[in-house]
Amino acid sequence: MDLQLSGRTAVVTGASKGIGLACAEALAWEGAKVVGISRDPENLAKAQQELAAKGLSFDVVAVDLTDSDATKVAFERIGVPDILINCAGAARRTPVDELDSKALHAAMEAKYFTYMHATEAVIRGMAERGSGAIVNVVGQGGRAANPLHIGGGAANAALMLASVGYAKAYAGQGVRVNVINPGMTRTARVDEGLNAAVRATGRPKEELLEEMVAEIPLGRAGEPSEVANVAVFLASPLASYVTGAVIVMDGGVTSAI
Repeated sequence: MDLQLSGRTAVVTGASKGIGLACAEALAWEGAKVVGISRDPENLAKAQQELAAKGLSFDVVAVDLTDSDATKVAFERIGVPDILINCAGAARRTPVDELDSKALHAAMEAKYFTYMHATEAVIRGMAERGSGAIVNVVGQGGRAANPLHIGGGAANAALMLASVGYAKAYAGQGVRVNVINPGMTRTARVDEGLNAAVRATGRPKEELLEEMVAEIPLGRAGEPSEVANVAVFLASPLASYVTGAVIVMDGGVTSAI
């Protein structure tokens, strides 16, 4: 299927690894001109090498998206893209006994404000142009409370509401904003969450992982490439009538309408 993305410009935040890198790769395969953002230049260089081994290329910009001024400067250099896919930032999972105001603030900075700073940097320019697509890869933690993920879950919930709000506000100016909520996906985040669960319960990591997978009706964790495929479709003209959607990708765990 041709997603009609050849020659379009796309920015992917959190592009150095995991779902962000998978999105950058999927966009590159579709012929888009991709700019990947992450705060770590070394990780970005490794990501470029990984895609180069597959015959793909993308430009990179190292910036800390928790810094609104630095984000604005970076996007002034990049310009207003056709597509923005936000994957940067992940709130650290914290056992409730360790949760304090500092951890709560850190969760919002890491997840909510990274996405909002990038969105703020492009959405008005997209509206002035009359076209643009933003996809925010958020997470099911914003819909289902988890004692290990209170700070991050709250950031995810706020991010979903803001995304749908932006979608409604800018729909008449040709800008679409959608959300994907992945469940358990095979990234380094799984280990980080498991380590928090071990601290909270004292149980072995392998046992906890087995339980997590057993709860998934499809019987396995998702792959970053699977999330990327949906994100790239939502960013494409083939999804031109989809905006303000919150799409669950958790292998069937959420059995609610």
